[in-house]
Amino acid sequence: MEAVSGKKVLNEEADVTPEKIEAFKLLVKEAAAAFSLVDKAETIRLVSHLDADGLSSAAVVIKTFLRENRKYCLSIVPQLTEEIALELAAESYSHYVFTDLGTGQFGLLKKHLAGNGKKVFILDHHHMQGESAAEGVVHVNPHLAGIESSREISGAGVSYFFSKALSVKNTDLAHIALIGAIGDMQEDNGFSGLNKEILLDAKAAGTLKAITGLRLFGVQTKPLHKVLEYSSEFLIPGVTGSESAAIQFIQQLGISPKSGSSWKKLTDLNDEELVRLATGVVLQRIGQQSPEAIIGPVYILKQEVDGSPLRDAREFATLLNACGRLGKASVGIGACLGDTKCKDEALRTLGDYKQQIASSLTWYEKTLKQNSMFGNSQKKSIILENGLIIINAEDNVLSTMIGTLASIVAKSSNFPPGTFVLSLARAPDNFTKVSFRLAGEKMVKADFNLMELLTAIAATVGGQAGGHHEAAGAIIKTEKEDEFITEARRYLAARRIEEKVTL
Repeated sequence: MEAVSGKKVLNEEADVTPEKIEAFKLLVKEAAAAFSLVDKAETIRLVSHLDADGLSSAAVVIKTFLRENRKYCLSIVPQLTEEIALELAAESYSHYVFTDLGTGQFGLLKKHLAGNGKKVFILDHHHMQGESAAEGVVHVNPHLAGIESSREISGAGVSYFFSKALSVKNTDLAHIALIGAIGDMQEDNGFSGLNKEILLDAKAAGTLKAITGLRLFGVQTKPLHKVLEYSSEFLIPGVTGSESAAIQFIQQLGISPKSGSSWKKLTDLNDEELVRLATGVVLQRIGQQSPEAIIGPVYILKQEVDGSPLRDAREFATLLNACGRLGKASVGIGACLGDTKCKDEALRTLGDYKQQIASSLTWYEKTLKQNSMFGNSQKKSIILENGLIIINAEDNVLSTMIGTLASIVAKSSNFPPGTFVLSLARAPDNFTKVSFRLAGEKMVKADFNLMELLTAIAATVGGQAGGHHEAAGAIIKTEKEDEFITEARRYLAARRIEEKVTL
């Protein structure tokens, strides 16, 4: 099929057909065959993204390299800019592998690496922008086979299929790919598409099991009443936010919150108590949208010890995000690969990450309250207008944390569904990181392609953008912030009008 060569992209439809899956796997097979020809004396230059999906991708590829006795040199980057591409091109390596990035920067890699005789392998799942094939570039992306990647497969999933094509023994890495998919928000009460196939591989390899339970953070480590008290993703009316109410709720269900002098965890409950708790929580959520959504698949990493936060795949994904965003990427990768010291340090980093989230939210909430105090002539850090919120944190929030803040704001109930959430924070070297989200349910998010919108806005100030329909990011020069914000306000207001006209 032409899609395999990258010269033609198959039409993307909602359904992932067997034809598309075969086209994708043929892409992977050909990439693996090409990589197998690389002399094992070569040191492979590996570059990946810093989020949970990027670190999972890197971990899968690194384990594969180690099994093949290949040498490698790793870099984790927040964004693949032209400056970074130039730095990579100046290095003496001849073979480069990019995981969870590269597709959106294809032109840069073609120009600076492949154009200078380097061999480039791209294992990515982000949306394509322009050309996707060039001499010296082996490009694996589900979009080349007509597969939408927002839910069907992550960057770690692409890396996993590549690894599996090199050797079937690498199926024991499937659980790492699923951690990446969860970190990329691809698990929605279960997996679909190629992720579902990876799940089957993980189960067959004995590294992961899926159970039905409460989809809440902390169930492996925190006392049950604390898990319910801090249930923010799934609101439990009359319980969330109150320790005493959570304890009383448990008691009303006929469950003792304590065992002796110790507080019970969810894992301490027997089957009957688990059923009573699940039923009680769903009934308490009547009136919420999809009250039963709090019950669903929970993914247990069987190689991790009972009681460890690392045993829950969702919590493991959060831990990887923490490591990547706080400059501890190698620690996160080491945790994926089973290193005990890395796991311990990763857990400490998770605590720091939560503090950074709290600090970012404190700044945001304080600034939001002060917003009305500024006159129109003064520059505002938070701009609120119809259907749009722009958060310019400048140096008040880490650039690696601004996407997390944007996601939290978008998920809150403070803004109507369909509100654009655009956030900025300054990175080193005179760059500003931009994150773009949309508040509301998936049916609303489907109305806009955030990557296309942000790409158009960033281009007006010479910036670079990439991502997916539902989440996008960009890098712009810091001196272009005001110009970017002005253009974003104008462009997004115009798109709002167009959307209303077409309804």
